[in-house]
Amino acid sequence: MKNWLFLGLVLLILGSCKEREKTVVADASAIIDSTSVKNTPFLWEAANVYFLLTDRFNNANPENDVNFDRSNPTAVLRGFLGGDIQGITQKINAGYFTDLGVNAVWFTPVVEQVHGDVDEGTGNTYAYHGYWTKDWTALDPNFGTKEDLEALVKAAHGRNIRVLLDVVVNHTGPVTEADPIWPEEWVRTSPTCEFTTYENTTSCTLVENLPDIYTESGEPVELPDALLAKWKEEGRLSNELDELQVFFDRTGYPRAPRFYIIKWLTDYVKDLGIDGFRVDTVKHADEHTWAELYKEASLAFDSWKQKHPNKTLDDTPFYMVGEVYNYAISGGREFDFGDKKVDYYDHGFQSLINFDLKTDAEKNYETIFRKYNTLLNTKLKGKSVMNYLTSHDDGSPFDPKREKTYQAANVLLLTQGTSQIYYGDETARSLIIEGTEGDATLRSFMNWTDLDSLAETKALHKHYQKLGKFRRDHPAIGAGKHRRLARKPYVFSRTYIEDEFKDKVVIGLDLPKGKKSLWVQGFFGDGTTLYDAYSETTVVVEKGKVTLENDHDIALLELAQ
Repeated sequence: MKNWLFLGLVLLILGSCKEREKTVVADASAIIDSTSVKNTPFLWEAANVYFLLTDRFNNANPENDVNFDRSNPTAVLRGFLGGDIQGITQKINAGYFTDLGVNAVWFTPVVEQVHGDVDEGTGNTYAYHGYWTKDWTALDPNFGTKEDLEALVKAAHGRNIRVLLDVVVNHTGPVTEADPIWPEEWVRTSPTCEFTTYENTTSCTLVENLPDIYTESGEPVELPDALLAKWKEEGRLSNELDELQVFFDRTGYPRAPRFYIIKWLTDYVKDLGIDGFRVDTVKHADEHTWAELYKEASLAFDSWKQKHPNKTLDDTPFYMVGEVYNYAISGGREFDFGDKKVDYYDHGFQSLINFDLKTDAEKNYETIFRKYNTLLNTKLKGKSVMNYLTSHDDGSPFDPKREKTYQAANVLLLTQGTSQIYYGDETARSLIIEGTEGDATLRSFMNWTDLDSLAETKALHKHYQKLGKFRRDHPAIGAGKHRRLARKPYVFSRTYIEDEFKDKVVIGLDLPKGKKSLWVQGFFGDGTTLYDAYSETTVVVEKGKVTLENDHDIALLELAQ
């Protein structure tokens, strides 16, 4: 009798919960079916990552737009435009990312960039993109301050959004009149990479005048005189030297170039609680560097969590995703240099950016989903990929003219793996800018005005919001098992089970307008009440199917409240 009373009390409490979830109480090993954010575990392999250029997203502080006399004329879209860290934080606090279903933000590097400008063959250019480091220990005032970055992380974590810091270890910035070259013990200046073998991809400069760090070296080196002089002028020389001494005493690492940089980058994790790194130019450096970077970043992350238990989101480990240019999920775990294969997953990476999806996107949905379901559950089991259709340096994006924006959204947000929205995908920001050369055309300022004024932009944005929030709330979409339920109309299911958590959804695509029936037999039983998160209507399964009547060509079905 007492047991029945206790069970009744439990059910009464659960019944009063306002979040949409269904709890099945059967025994001690009961599985929870949940669609509530509160009870949904965060999984990097199912995350919605939003990637933006810091300088091109939102300008919240016009007073930091020009520093270091960066005032020379530049080619089109090759100078600083004013976007900053405060601008990202402003949009976090406004709920822009939350409303889009984004639960991780990745922005281009914000460390101090070279002060001067160069002509790299595409017109005069400043380091607006963040990949030309001058000093790893300082933030560039064009982007903001360390206090600004701390405020961003705090704001993001307050909304359950993770922060990915973009990091560069492979090279310094170019040599300019204002930026001397690093000592020859630190960098090589030749030969230029040919990309035909492992050697001429890793032991070379990526392009001309981009000094390459000797990441393979274990030989101790002295700090550059120019860096020491800079620190002295800024009043932090003694502190920087003391911290380096503590680091090398603790680790026992030789004072080789890569270990200095690893120390400097992981300090941001230790001090601010950065959740992960997106690592630039991975295949152009010695792969053992990445395992060492991950080890130190993980220790730094654990240290931050121990010191800030009340600010810790959960027990998710530090995350690293790598940009191995032209890596494709079809190749499995290894990247083939032609004369050598390297498994970067075995060197600190949980995920690699996947260059396959932009071409896969031309195929039908089932072909795409079946491929990713197979590979992520066989060759890549336990690891993942970050999928994208548009990026800052891929000159061959899917749908460059923004003519298939809804198809792009469906492919990007419903394909298994981590999704990476590139800023402006959700607003059809133009990728064809008159007068630009090379990748500058991909890097215009965020088209906020279109979002405020154009009906078609608002409609696309709403589509991304509905898809993004559904994906965020259902890890089954990115990390679950895929099964086709019906060919026409096309209906499929995703299921994710981990310990006591179970997540299951049904999705329909290319649906006809008006009245339509979706086959769910064998997945949801007759009498089950489902909620279509797209049309915001409730339906009941009858004779193995549900019936909807609306003009949408998509349905997002979950267990109803």
